[in-house]
Amino acid sequence: MLSYRHGYHAGNHADVLKHTVQIQCIDYLSRKETPFWIIDTHAGAGGYELNSAFAQKNREYQSGIERIHQTSNLNSAALLRYRDLVRSFNPESTDTTQALSYYPGSPQLSQALLRKQDKLKLFELHSNEAPDLQNRMSRHRRQVQLVHGDGLAGLKALLPPAPRRALTLIDPAYELPDDYADVIKALQSACTRFATGVYALWYPVLDKPAVKTLVPQLCDTLGLPWLSARLDICDPSLGGMTGSGMFVINPPWTLQQSLAEALPEMVSLLGQDNKASYSLTASE
Repeated sequence: MLSYRHGYHAGNHADVLKHTVQIQCIDYLSRKETPFWIIDTHAGAGGYELNSAFAQKNREYQSGIERIHQTSNLNSAALLRYRDLVRSFNPESTDTTQALSYYPGSPQLSQALLRKQDKLKLFELHSNEAPDLQNRMSRHRRQVQLVHGDGLAGLKALLPPAPRRALTLIDPAYELPDDYADVIKALQSACTRFATGVYALWYPVLDKPAVKTLVPQLCDTLGLPWLSARLDICDPSLGGMTGSGMFVINPPWTLQQSLAEALPEMVSLLGQDNKASYSLTASE
C-alpha cells in the first residue's frame, strides 16, 4: 500500500531543484519546432493548495518556494524563470508582498509549457492522487494522456516516442527498498530502447547505501552523457533527508551553465546552516 502524499512536501527545497531542472530541459527542447513528448512516471496530484491540511502540517514550502518568491533580486535566470512560472498559478501573488497559495506540480508545469504540437504522458499509481490529477488535467485531454498505473513499468511501451524527442521525468517516492534498483533497471531499459532521449531522475540525499551508490551505478552502466546536480540544505550528518539531487541523462548543453548560476543562489536562499552546499558534475 502506497502511503506517500506529496502534498506534505509541495514546494520544498527538493521541488525547487527538481522543477528548476525540469523547466530548463523543457525550454531547451522547445527551441526546435519539432514536437516532443514529456513523460512523467510519478505525476502525483498535479498541483497543491498550500493552505491545505497536507501543506500546513510541516509547511515545507516556507523554506522552499516561498523563499524564492520573497526574494526580489534573484540573480539566476533559471530561478527567475521557475519563480515566474510558479507565480503564474498565483495571480494574486505577482510580487513579494503576497504569499503564494498554490504550488503547481511537475504535470502542471509541463502542461503550461506545452506547445500545440507536443504531448504530455502522465502516470500515477496512488489511488487518492490519481483522481486529483485527473481533475486538474481534464481541460487538456487533447494533449495529455493519464494512466492510473506504475510509471516505471509503463515507460517501456512509450519508448521510443513517435516524434523521437522526449523528456522523461522520474520522481519516485522511494518508499520501498527495491525502488532504487527498480529505477536503475528502468533507466537501463529505457536508454536501450531510446538512447537519445533526455531523462531527469530525482533522488533524496539520505544516509543509505542505496542512495550513495545510485549515481555511481548509473554513471558506470549507461554509457551516455550525464549531468549530476546535488543540493544539500544542511549538515548531512544530521540525519533524515538533508538534500536532494537530479541526475540528467543526455542533458541539454545549456543546463550545466544554468545550474552553475542557480545552485549557489539556492544554497544562499534555502540553506539551513553553514554546512549547506551544492555539487555539479558532468561527463566529459
